[in-house]
Amino acid sequence: MAAVAVGIVTTILIIVQAFAITGIVVPVFTRGEGFEQVSTAVVVLTVVVIIRIAVSYLSEWVAFRAAADAKSQLRLGVTEHVLDLGPVWLASRNSAELTALTTRGVDGLDAYFARYLPQLVLAVMVPLSVGVVILTQDLLAAVIVVVTVPLIPIFMILIGMYTRNRVDRQWESLSRLSGHFVDVVVGMTTLKAFGRGRAQAKRVQVIGDEYRKTTMGVLRISFLSSLVLEVLAMLSVAMIAVSIGLRLVEGSMTLEAGLLVLILAPEVYLPLRLVGMHFHAAAEGLGAAQQMIEVLEQDPPRSGLDTDVPDLAQSTISFRQVSVSYLGRDEVALDGLSMVIEPNSITALVGPSGAGKSTALALLERFIDADSGSVEVTSAQGRTQVLTDFQTSAWRGNVAWVGQDPRLVSGSLLDNIRLANRSASEEQVWAALETVDLAHMVRALPEGLATRVGEAGRVFSAGQTRRLALARVFCQPEAGLVLLDEPTAALDAATEQAIAGAIRELARTRTVVVVAHRDLLISVADHVVEISTAVAR
Repeated sequence: MAAVAVGIVTTILIIVQAFAITGIVVPVFTRGEGFEQVSTAVVVLTVVVIIRIAVSYLSEWVAFRAAADAKSQLRLGVTEHVLDLGPVWLASRNSAELTALTTRGVDGLDAYFARYLPQLVLAVMVPLSVGVVILTQDLLAAVIVVVTVPLIPIFMILIGMYTRNRVDRQWESLSRLSGHFVDVVVGMTTLKAFGRGRAQAKRVQVIGDEYRKTTMGVLRISFLSSLVLEVLAMLSVAMIAVSIGLRLVEGSMTLEAGLLVLILAPEVYLPLRLVGMHFHAAAEGLGAAQQMIEVLEQDPPRSGLDTDVPDLAQSTISFRQVSVSYLGRDEVALDGLSMVIEPNSITALVGPSGAGKSTALALLERFIDADSGSVEVTSAQGRTQVLTDFQTSAWRGNVAWVGQDPRLVSGSLLDNIRLANRSASEEQVWAALETVDLAHMVRALPEGLATRVGEAGRVFSAGQTRRLALARVFCQPEAGLVLLDEPTAALDAATEQAIAGAIRELARTRTVVVVAHRDLLISVADHVVEISTAVAR
């Protein structure tokens, strides 16, 4: 709306400015009038120039403010949608590519929102309005304008179609470079150990050179396209100028009409040329935006409307012939699973790797939907509902999860333990640490719960980190369903025993589902489900 308002004002000012210049030049050069006779036109011209400067500044301010808002909405929208899609979808994508999309990719849209779109409004309004004024002064000039103006959009479309392929290749090169660079950095220790660091550095250099060449190709096309549009506009204005000059010599046209048309003619072509220029400047951002739109068009897991989730610690969860297949994979991740998860119990999911144990947890986390079958939730009052009837966010608020590789975020130890429940008191935190057998270790730290962990902070062992993650669950009492994905993998016997004790304590007030390979965890379970056969024993 602001761009349209600025376009209307700018169009009016261009026309008034042309009449003011004509009103100064013609009387002075043809009739020898002095400043007093043309002072009104000089004042009008001065005011118009000042207003055009102010409007130009206001237009820039509004455009960049709108660009910042649009970029923020797009960046937040993509990030929130990726969170809604969940880690199962994210695992199938290149994380470096998504990072590039939400950072540099979004920033590339500055030229599109701040330059291209406002100029597009001017490219529609100015040629039409100024063309009408030219028509009232000179029919031949108006005919030339009508014939030549459409040539600029035609060439813009042709060049744009050619540029789009180059921009797509440029963005593809950047995505490949980002992904490869991240892989090299993550695996640098291994590469150095096997003497492959230099080879990978050369590979990064090759991809970087490919990106540089592609980028220079896009810039070359952009500059050449600007030249084509400039030449078209120049030749069109030259045709109008020649026709005006010939008729002025013949005396068939007045100087006032000829000068007015000659001043207005370049203004017809200028907005169209600027549209082409700004379009090429925004091409990289548009290429990234297309990929962001593809992300936003991905369907997240189905979310129902029911926000009233029953107490999952007292509810029975039943899988009925549930099958799941992942997009892009031929094999079935989960095939006809039927099982019952009893309330206030420990259910262990066992089976070979790839049988679908983590997929079953992902269903309960609402990160994926079942292709067939259903997951039913029966409350303590006997009411049965399908899992997809519940609103996703409401369901997840009643579920706690600890993965195989839990992380500590940058901050204090207290903040990390209260990560899922900021309102947890210090008494609850200490009680949770006692349960997971870490209280004595934390008390021995110089700063206790205020100890900095995560990046540039204290580093805990894998076993300590998993017990801290379990402490988070104890500080999340509203989570009646606890999902654990191999919490004792690669741990020593003493740590495994401590974690098994904490899981037994959880089952006193929660329903626990644990993916288990180790005998100790299987032995503490109340129910064991073999995913490969989906038969409970």
